[in-house]
Amino acid sequence: MMSLPFYQKLHEHYDRSYRNKDLRTTMSQYHEQEKKSSAIYTHGSTAYSSRSLAARRQESQAFSQASSSSASYLQQASQATTESSLASAVSRKAASAYDYGYSYGLTDSNLMLEDYSSKLSPQMKRAKKSLLSGEEKENLPSDYMVPIFSGRQVHVSGITDTEEERIKEAAAYIAQRNLLASEEGITTSKQSTVSKQSLSTLHQEEIFEKKSRKVAIREKAESLSLRKTLEETEAFHRKMNEDHLLHAPEFVIKPRSHTVWEKENVKLHCSVSGWPAPRVTWYKNQVPINVHANPGKYIIESRYGMHTLEINKCDFEDTAQYRASAMNAKGELSAYASVVVKRYKGEFDETRFHAGASTLPLSFAVTPYGYASKFDIHFDDKFDVSFGREGETLSLGCRVVITPEIKHFQPEIQWYRNGIPVSSSKWVQPHWSGDRATLTFSHLNKEDEGLYTIRVRMGEYYEQYSAYVFVRDGDAEIEGAPASPLDVVCVDANKDYIIVTWKQPAVDGGSPILGYFIDKCEVGTDSWSQCNDTPVKFARFPVTGLLEGRSYIFRVRAVNKTGIGLPSRVSEPAAALDPAEKARLRSHPSAPWTGQIIVTEEEPREGIVPGPPTDLSVTEATQSYVVLSWKPPGQRGHEGILYFVEKCDMETENWQRVNTELPVKSPRFALFDLTEGKSYRFRVRCSNAAGVGEPSEATEVTVVGDKLDIPKAPGNIIPSRNTDTSVVVSWEESKDAKELVGYYIESSVVGSGKWEPCNNNPVKGPRFTCHGLATGQSYIFRVRAVNAAGLSEYSQDSEAIEVKAAIAAPSPPYDITCLESFRDSMVLGWKQPDKSGGAEITGYYVNYREVIDGVPGKWREANIKAVSEEAYKISNLKENTVYQFQVAAMNIAGLGVPSAVSECFKCEEWTIAVPGPPHNLKYSEVRKTSLVLQWKPPIHSGRTPVTGYFVDVKEANAKDDQWRGLNEAALTNKYLKVQGLQEGVSYVFRVRAINQAGVGKPSDLAGPVVAETRPGTKELVVSVNDDGIISLNFECDQMAPNSEFTWSKDYVATEDSARLEVESKGNKTKITFKELGMEDLGIYSCDVTETDGIAASYLIDEEELKRLLALSQEHKFPTVAVKSDLAVEILEKGQVRFWMQAEKLSGNAKVNYVFNEKEIFEGPKYKMHIDRNTGIIEMFMDKLLDEDEGTYTFQLQDGRATGHSTLVLIGDVYKNLQKEAEFQRQEWIRKQGPHFAEYLSWEVTGECNVLLKCKVANIKKETHILWYKDEREISVDEKHDFKDGICTLLITEFSKKDAGIYEVILKDDRGKDKSRLKLVDEAFQELMTEVCKKIALSASDLKIQSTAEGIRLYSLVTYYLDDLKVNWSHNGTAIKYTDRVKSGVTGEQQIWLQISEPTPNDQGKYVMELFDGKTGHQKTVDLSGQDYEEAFAEFQRLKQAAIAEKNRARVVGGLPDVVTIQEGKTLNLTCTVWGDPTPEISWLKNEKSLDSDDHCNLRFEAGKTAFFTVSGVTTADSGKYGLVVKNKYGSETIDFTISVFIPEEEARMAAAKPQKGEKSK
Repeated sequence: MMSLPFYQKLHEHYDRSYRNKDLRTTMSQYHEQEKKSSAIYTHGSTAYSSRSLAARRQESQAFSQASSSSASYLQQASQATTESSLASAVSRKAASAYDYGYSYGLTDSNLMLEDYSSKLSPQMKRAKKSLLSGEEKENLPSDYMVPIFSGRQVHVSGITDTEEERIKEAAAYIAQRNLLASEEGITTSKQSTVSKQSLSTLHQEEIFEKKSRKVAIREKAESLSLRKTLEETEAFHRKMNEDHLLHAPEFVIKPRSHTVWEKENVKLHCSVSGWPAPRVTWYKNQVPINVHANPGKYIIESRYGMHTLEINKCDFEDTAQYRASAMNAKGELSAYASVVVKRYKGEFDETRFHAGASTLPLSFAVTPYGYASKFDIHFDDKFDVSFGREGETLSLGCRVVITPEIKHFQPEIQWYRNGIPVSSSKWVQPHWSGDRATLTFSHLNKEDEGLYTIRVRMGEYYEQYSAYVFVRDGDAEIEGAPASPLDVVCVDANKDYIIVTWKQPAVDGGSPILGYFIDKCEVGTDSWSQCNDTPVKFARFPVTGLLEGRSYIFRVRAVNKTGIGLPSRVSEPAAALDPAEKARLRSHPSAPWTGQIIVTEEEPREGIVPGPPTDLSVTEATQSYVVLSWKPPGQRGHEGILYFVEKCDMETENWQRVNTELPVKSPRFALFDLTEGKSYRFRVRCSNAAGVGEPSEATEVTVVGDKLDIPKAPGNIIPSRNTDTSVVVSWEESKDAKELVGYYIESSVVGSGKWEPCNNNPVKGPRFTCHGLATGQSYIFRVRAVNAAGLSEYSQDSEAIEVKAAIAAPSPPYDITCLESFRDSMVLGWKQPDKSGGAEITGYYVNYREVIDGVPGKWREANIKAVSEEAYKISNLKENTVYQFQVAAMNIAGLGVPSAVSECFKCEEWTIAVPGPPHNLKYSEVRKTSLVLQWKPPIHSGRTPVTGYFVDVKEANAKDDQWRGLNEAALTNKYLKVQGLQEGVSYVFRVRAINQAGVGKPSDLAGPVVAETRPGTKELVVSVNDDGIISLNFECDQMAPNSEFTWSKDYVATEDSARLEVESKGNKTKITFKELGMEDLGIYSCDVTETDGIAASYLIDEEELKRLLALSQEHKFPTVAVKSDLAVEILEKGQVRFWMQAEKLSGNAKVNYVFNEKEIFEGPKYKMHIDRNTGIIEMFMDKLLDEDEGTYTFQLQDGRATGHSTLVLIGDVYKNLQKEAEFQRQEWIRKQGPHFAEYLSWEVTGECNVLLKCKVANIKKETHILWYKDEREISVDEKHDFKDGICTLLITEFSKKDAGIYEVILKDDRGKDKSRLKLVDEAFQELMTEVCKKIALSASDLKIQSTAEGIRLYSLVTYYLDDLKVNWSHNGTAIKYTDRVKSGVTGEQQIWLQISEPTPNDQGKYVMELFDGKTGHQKTVDLSGQDYEEAFAEFQRLKQAAIAEKNRARVVGGLPDVVTIQEGKTLNLTCTVWGDPTPEISWLKNEKSLDSDDHCNLRFEAGKTAFFTVSGVTTADSGKYGLVVKNKYGSETIDFTISVFIPEEEARMAAAKPQKGEKSK
């Protein structure tokens, strides 16, 4: 009967329920089909891990017995191989699959086993890693997981994603279980409580299993027999053929890759066959391993075909690819294995991390398309050191170039933060587009700060790139509040509490942090609640009051005296569950599930009271809580146990149970509400259904308080240069620090006093690179440590360091030339390197070699001691031999790369008499029209000394025949300022030396250089400080990280000058003259190294020297600059104010007040005041007396500066001032009552009226105002309301009668004031002139008007005065007035010129001039052309109309409108008629012609009088009558009415009216 593994002996239910009948046949078939491919299916690592133990045991036995003889070994090995054919096949495929998995980056073997072995492992799957803490992982066994212990039926489904997955996992599990059962030989036992149905099911399964095993054994025996026959036959044939005995090496067992922890040992094994016996050599990264080079590190053994490489105490450097190379006469074969050494979390070494692929092999990688593909991984457009702020978004990215490119084979991209892989989350999202990798932060937090690395893997080779990301604090809602904490983590959870930890922030807002508030929020809600009422200082806090089974998230806020800062990033969710309950939930098996599980348990035995817990200890104690932990008792029975915790106050020595109502299920408990400072002991009891056990041993006395001390301050802060924007800071770690979280580093610009954090996430280790610093600035640094108890004191400040790039070796020199040659020596010259590496070049080393027939020899050293000049004489050479040379420069960082090999130079005697070429030409101070050229004298001066130099120039692209000289006479200086260049043109220069023998060969060319003033070019600036010290200053904004300033006088270095002092800081430098004099005349220049000729110069000649010395004298003996000299003014009350103003006064300025050479002081008479902000100095006197006449002086002293100002008040000047003061005093007295703010004055209005006005002040309702003219009061109709303070008197149509003296008086109970205005004589004439002016200005334009008499020209004015003189002119000639031409004024408003009976001679331009007494005002009209014709025509018409109107027939008078007459009377009417000629008359009655008869007699006599007579009128004569008169000029009708009445009728009608009235009543 097949035996079960040990972990299934007591739990057969797991096996039975797993091997369900429905799946038995399916799994058997699948097992046979997938037996060979299962290893590949699990990516190799699982297959290897599930390799047959029996096969490995047999192999090892065979290897151990091989020492007896090689034949025995072969036989045993053959037998072992035959018996484990199936396992060997699986093993081989597992090895290849493992390589495949490793090529995809699965270098962590533990990870691969846990991730992929689940598909074949017979063990139950563990819970997900995310649900286990680190401590719980360590406590779990590596080879056993307890299944579910439950007495009930449990139905589980949906464990795997698909049915196919479940079938595969089930088949793999059975195959592996059978294999283990056959190897271990464990017998199967069944429990007595199995039901009959279960027994029957088991019996059937065991029968089926036996049958299956018999078949398997028979098949295995047949396979072994067949293989043995084949091997014997093959061995026989080899013996028969000698050539066949030789065969190439073949690896029977290949070395296997390993992943190990640091400081562990690892062995690589391989077994090789071949004849003759192959020789095996081990390689590391393609380099043979030398065991003697590292004694004890490597052990290489070869015994009977088993070859072993043992690596002792692995470290990170041992991470590599190892190769075993087997070689014999038939060939060579290699096998590869990789070793990856992992480092425990928390021991991350940043320097190793930066090493990148340089520490790993550039090897051949396994790809899906074959073996031996070599990849080159390169990063373009890389992300640099990045700075962000909390809440912002940030993206890191770079382009990845991989060659060769393989389609459909994408690299593995992995991002790391501080060596820990970064996975996608709501905070960060990695992305790969096919050629660009990016990492995007959607919401930056300080937790995101760190060193970010992108690792790109292709097969077994990878490349990586790293840069730091800094996250600054977000803007505080309350200014001065602390920054937010970070890394909020739930480290321990129970059903009634969760311990939350965090890291303190680097920024406290300017005042110490008083503590922290913890907020909680139940998952699924948005409601946050504060957990603690008072701030906690310890960075760890147990949150209580939670609901069991609920999940929570937490955040933390810091608080100082200013306020509460922003909250931290929320923690990951944590469930409030008892640890025992968590373990029960996690113990659910994750193996393939097939349906219903029927669980049976043993019957409970007699109850046993549990024993006491063991190893009780206080694991954590703070002033807020205490955490206890213990181990369960060994004697506990079969029932679950609970725990009761008891405490004892050492003062009372009474034990008290803490958790009576809520017993504890897990061996861990937190106690709260303990009194700080008191001493306690604790013990624990166990309890089950059988009773409560004995208490455990009590703990040691525990004093409630923080056991964790704040760490001590770090020491020995050392900054060192790194780049032009960063500094590396190192320090000694805090001594005896417990639970150290890390360090915060701060920086400060020297002298600023302001500290800024360099990191917002604590860093571990004694070294950190501070980025984001200003180039050229000097900084100091300080460090403090942090743990849960708080932050340490600051370390001592470091030494100041200037931010600039680290020193490097210089670049190669260039342009090696032969300056002079002798019979056995040569003088070489060269140009100094372009880059000095950030330090001064200290010397050069020269190498030379012979060149014979074009073949160079070996290099030899020409000098052992470095030479300081750019020239060197090499001795002991062979005459007529050709040599090549190279030169290397050196600075304090070391020797640089040698220069390019020079041309071939022949060593021979130069016999020329002229000097050799000058050398080391360089240009500087390049401007758009000039530059400065410098050179060094030739090494070979010829037969006589050099007497001067000639400088030539040409355009860079010009031919050699276009050189032109810049100087006619030889220069004695070794420099020349070249003027007259053309902007934008490129030039080259050369220099020739001259002696008595002639001009020598030209030097090498300098240039080409473009004549241009580059952007940002600055010049030397001279300045004089307050002490009179003169200096030249220069600033450069284009410096390289290693640039330096070099000063020279007349282009000779001034380093050793005793008269000068040079000071450089950052991008600024200055040279100070200790005592400027005639010896200092010359050209001073400043060059900037490591740049393309940036320089500037300044000429100090005799004239400039005098100016600077005078300026220095002014600064050395300074005076207080005066803005306004001493002056005097009279104030409102007649006070006298003496004052002056200085340009600037400091807080220490003093003033002495002197009168007539005697100092006066503040007292009743004098009041002094100094305003140092405005520089105003004042002195006040209430009144000037006769004895105050004299000289006043203010003497100033401000530091070293002095000054004074004097005012002389003598004679008439003083008397006038005294009178003015008295007047102002009286004025002030006057203004205490009602007074005139503005005295009486006149104004001519737009209507040409005169308005007298004045402005009054300090009035009230009772104040009266009276007007007078010539001392007679003027009655004013309107009463003044004084609202606007203006009083007025309006005089209309002002004329001579209004002349006189006007006076206005203000008075009330406080006093009176008066104002007079004389309008007589000249004053009146002035007013009249203004009135006339207003009238003249009011005149309208001249208009033309035709009349019956002629043409009239007129203008309208407001009104007319005789004082306004009117003159008319015609065509520029004054008009003489006649009867025909007249001028006049009508109605005092119309001024006219009348032209009677106009003629054509009257046409022309007419001008009316109004003279106001001072000025003439003209109005013009042109009476000609059409205007004249129209006016003349209108005149003719009006004239005729006038004549007609004059002679027209008309009734002059005599006829009434109504005539009433009594009947029977005679009516006589007479009227006068006029007209020329005599008019005709006719009469009308009721508009009908009326003829004369006896009754109505009509007569017209003498052509003038008309008579109308009616005799004996009757009522028939009543009616409307009319008289019509007419002649040739017109007619006129006069109407009248005649009414005839009868007296009797009148009386009757009068009597009838009352009667009608009575009837109406």
